[in-house]
Amino acid sequence: MNKELRVAAYAVCVRDEQVLLARWVAGDGTKRWTLPGGGMDHAEDPIDTVVREVDEETGYTVEPVRLLGIDSITRRYPRKLGMFADFHGLRIVYEGRITGGELRPEEGGSTDLAAWHPLAAVDELQRVELVDVGLELWRERPLLGRAAAH
Repeated sequence: MNKELRVAAYAVCVRDEQVLLARWVAGDGTKRWTLPGGGMDHAEDPIDTVVREVDEETGYTVEPVRLLGIDSITRRYPRKLGMFADFHGLRIVYEGRITGGELRPEEGGSTDLAAWHPLAAVDELQRVELVDVGLELWRERPLLGRAAAH
């Protein structure tokens, strides 16, 4: 089994009781909303990652204002030739404040749309669990930076 580690940084951007989300397109074409953000490049600082990824996925310039926490997940994925991957994802979650730019979709990336959604309507969206984790971290601000559900 191949071990895979992915470190990524995401932003929870809330203003006027709305949260900024990007719509992720899975390999099978399934679309679900997620927090804007993504994988760190080698030797990239996590703050630089979240700034770059929010810009790529939404068109906005973001200022990280607070580290909310780190979410750690493990999954097993099928790979080519009957192999499997033992995946470990570390997701660094920041609170972000939009400071510039204009809302637009990502071109040629893993997301196809960016939009503001009312916080009260998030439960009705097709979304990845990271949205719930990020919003819980944003609301609760746990001392250890870990969502209670984990």
